[in-house]
Amino acid sequence: MNNSDIDKKRNAIISHGAVPEHIAIIMDGNGRWAKKRGKNRLFGHKEGINSVREITRECGALGVKALTLYTFSVENWSRPIQEVSALMTLLLSTIRKEINELHKNNVKLTIMGHLGDLPEKSLKGLQNGVEVTKNNTGLNLNLALSYGSRQEILNATKVIARDVKRGSLKEEDITAEVFSNYLYTKNMPDPDLLIRTSGELRLSNFLLWQIAYAELYVTSVFWPDFRALELFKAISDYQRRERRFGLTSEQIHKKNKGK
Repeated sequence: MNNSDIDKKRNAIISHGAVPEHIAIIMDGNGRWAKKRGKNRLFGHKEGINSVREITRECGALGVKALTLYTFSVENWSRPIQEVSALMTLLLSTIRKEINELHKNNVKLTIMGHLGDLPEKSLKGLQNGVEVTKNNTGLNLNLALSYGSRQEILNATKVIARDVKRGSLKEEDITAEVFSNYLYTKNMPDPDLLIRTSGELRLSNFLLWQIAYAELYVTSVFWPDFRALELFKAISDYQRRERRFGLTSEQIHKKNKGK
C-alpha cells in the first residue's frame, strides 16, 4: 500500500470519531516472528524497531498525545544474559540513531521504570534523549524500561506512607487522583486504548492501575508486522465501542445529547 492510501485511511480515522489520547502497547512476538524465519531472536527485535518508528510517526500524525511502549519488563532480566546484553546495546544504538528525527518531529521522549537497573551507558543515552526533547509539545513517546506495574504500585504506596508519616500528606486526603500522582505516569492521561500484539491474552504486569478503564485490543499479528494499517484497525475498533465507565447506554446517550 502506497503513502497516498495510508494518508486516506489516516484521514478517515481522524474524521470518523475520537482518536485515543493515550495508547499503550505491549509489543509482543519479536522472537516468534524471527523463529518463523529461521533467524535468532535479536533479528526480530531489530525488525521490531521499524514498527516502533512507524507507529510513533502515525500516532503523531493522528494527534495522539501519549504513546507508552512496554519496551523491557522487570521480568525480562531473567532472559539469557546474551539476549539481555544485546537488547541493551540495541536500545542505546537506536536512541542515538533516532533522537534527532524524534526531536525534528516535535516528539517528547520520556522513560519510566526501575531505571537504576539499566546499564550506565544505556541509561545515559536515554537520559540524553529525554533532555534533548524535553521541551517538545507533540507526541509524548514514553518507554517503559525495567518496568513492572506491581513494583510501581508498591513504590507509590511506600512514598505515600512516608509522606503521611512526615506529615506532608493526610491519610483522609488520599484519593485515586492523589494516588495516580505518585505513579510514573503522573503527567499524562490514563491510556484509552491498550493494544497487545501476538495474540497473548494477558496483561504481563503492565500499567495495572492506569488501564482500569482502557479499551483492550488484542491482535494475533506479531510486533514486527504491526504497522500503520494494523494501528488503524485497532483505533477503528476502539471508535466503534461505547465507553460507559459504569453507566448504562441510556445514561451515556442522555449525557451526550446534553453536550
